[in-house]
Amino acid sequence: MAKITAADVNKLRKTTGAGMMDCKKALVEAEGDFDKAIEVLRKKGQKVAAKRADRESSEGAVIAKVNDTKTNGVIVSLNCETDFVAKNESFINLATELAAIALEYNTKEELLNASFNGMTVADKLTEQTGVIGEKIEIGDFRALNAPFVGSYIHAGNKIATLVGLSASVDGAETIAKDVAMQAAAMNPVALNEDGVDQSIIDKEIEIAKDQLRAEGKPEAMLENIAKGKLKRFFKDNTLLNQAFIKDNKQSVAQYVQSAGSDLTVTNFERAALG
Repeated sequence: MAKITAADVNKLRKTTGAGMMDCKKALVEAEGDFDKAIEVLRKKGQKVAAKRADRESSEGAVIAKVNDTKTNGVIVSLNCETDFVAKNESFINLATELAAIALEYNTKEELLNASFNGMTVADKLTEQTGVIGEKIEIGDFRALNAPFVGSYIHAGNKIATLVGLSASVDGAETIAKDVAMQAAAMNPVALNEDGVDQSIIDKEIEIAKDQLRAEGKPEAMLENIAKGKLKRFFKDNTLLNQAFIKDNKQSVAQYVQSAGSDLTVTNFERAALG
């Protein structure tokens, strides 16, 4: 039988994040072969994953990352089953590592097939499922490109946002972060009225008409009054038209234009747990 040293166990623990006893058992089963021990832990993860496949992974950490040139950003949600795991430092570090890798890819499928320390990201998640004992998976994946990209992660890693600006100007980082905070807090349905899905518009008009009928308004007046209410809906629910949360005397669009009359938000992404 191969001699298993404390240094061997510690090396495997640092590589995989597994507990000391699990690492020792894996090395014993692998007769001291480090790579085989990793495979043992991965197979354990596959077994745990199969048992927990129908579990709900509604907790986790949502991480936003932007590249060095501030032109590309991603949001990755690493999901688990319990808030206890979601708050664990090693879990958050893993989510952050995955978000950094994700900057090179455009879809969740590409990320899952990407390399992570000699294995795929998908294999790493399976391994960690065995280590942690909970279902671990990539939930949300969003990418955004713009002349300038800013990000914001809400305290507790429950919400993350990305905002694209039309140009990289002085103060762009502050502006993008402020608008990203706005998107996190106010959860707009679209960038502006042009981006609102027609089905949402139709639903809002019908809701307004029903309210007006209940108030006894004449049927002939309903359409015009409902369209007026729709303008209010756009003001409250589209990012550029919303009142800026740091100064509600101006809209988000007006705040952004304070750094340059031609500056605007090109797009945004928002991801949240639950």
